[in-house]
Amino acid sequence: MLTEERRQYILAQLQQHTVIKSKALMAALDASESTIRRDLDELEAAGELKRIHGGAKRINGLGDEPDVASKSAQNLRAKQTIAQAAVRQIEPDDLIFLDAGTTTAQLIPFLADIGVTVITTGVDNASLLADYQISTLMLGGMVKPTTKALIGATTAEALNHYRFDVAFIGTNGVHPEFGLTTPDPEEAVIKRLAIHQASKPVILADPSKFEQVSFVRFADISDATILTSSLQGLPTSYQRFENIKEVHS
Repeated sequence: MLTEERRQYILAQLQQHTVIKSKALMAALDASESTIRRDLDELEAAGELKRIHGGAKRINGLGDEPDVASKSAQNLRAKQTIAQAAVRQIEPDDLIFLDAGTTTAQLIPFLADIGVTVITTGVDNASLLADYQISTLMLGGMVKPTTKALIGATTAEALNHYRFDVAFIGTNGVHPEFGLTTPDPEEAVIKRLAIHQASKPVILADPSKFEQVSFVRFADISDATILTSSLQGLPTSYQRFENIKEVHS
């Protein structure tokens, strides 16, 4: 097995288990102790895991999520590329759901001249939509501090009254086995409902989201069109999903 394949396997195991043992990796990969030790050392140096006695542990838990400020500067060019492609899914006068998040926020500048109405659960996104003078309805509910997303029963009840031409939704993880995932069960409810209420649900996922798994599954990969800026280096298991589209600006 190639070095990169071993390390992808190790990282995939860390998405499923908080801790992995070196002996288990040796058996599964048919590799020597020195080889596994070197793989773990180099993955730790790259910031992918934390070495512990007899193995390694995941740095971030399945329920961990960076705040908006931390995420806004990450993979910015990829998010902009995805947003430029996503706007092509829209027709004039469409009713749009816009999820909270830094990737969906990149869509907003492109909406100003189309003549759409937007319903959003993102506090920051609602403010930016207003700056661009886009017709916007903001749902009620509890504000989650880290993501500035509206969550809870009030939000879900309000969302249930609407139908959308297109729903643009963010995700923390895209995985062929575990589907589309997010750290927060209440955000998962909103995402799941928005997918159900939309004629055309679209997931915006920069390449860093692939092979990632968070705490709560909100949809299967096949439940929506998934737009990303690159599919390079992904396992062949993704090839069966024709709804995953590599887009370019």
